[in-house]
Amino acid sequence: QVRLLDSGGGSVQAGGSLTLSCKYSGLYYGSYCMAWFRQFPGKEREGVAAIDGDGSTDYADSVKGRFTISRDNAKNTLYLQMNNLKPEDTAMYYCAADWEDGICNSYRIDFGNWGQGTQVTVSS
Repeated sequence: QVRLLDSGGGSVQAGGSLTLSCKYSGLYYGSYCMAWFRQFPGKEREGVAAIDGDGSTDYADSVKGRFTISRDNAKNTLYLQMNNLKPEDTAMYYCAADWEDGICNSYRIDFGNWGQGTQVTVSS
């Protein structure tokens, strides 16, 4: 059974940084696509960043150059380093994972396993 436990959200001022973590279990990272999503109030979840089994990454245009997705296989933890945060980054952030099946990018939405979410609030 795949389990994802995300954490690390909080409140920061614009220009600040946060690192989100997602502790995972029940999956082999080499076969899974893992990703971070965010959800604005009243909106659908949108992909932010993804990392495949080989460590290749992909980012939404809105976060390129500011966010970095990474994975520590020894610690079974997925990260999202967020720098130069903007008020428009304020959202609930979720980690997600599913079999890679040859597709792993920030546009993929069909994930069967989700974390519980962690709130990020950026003030101006």
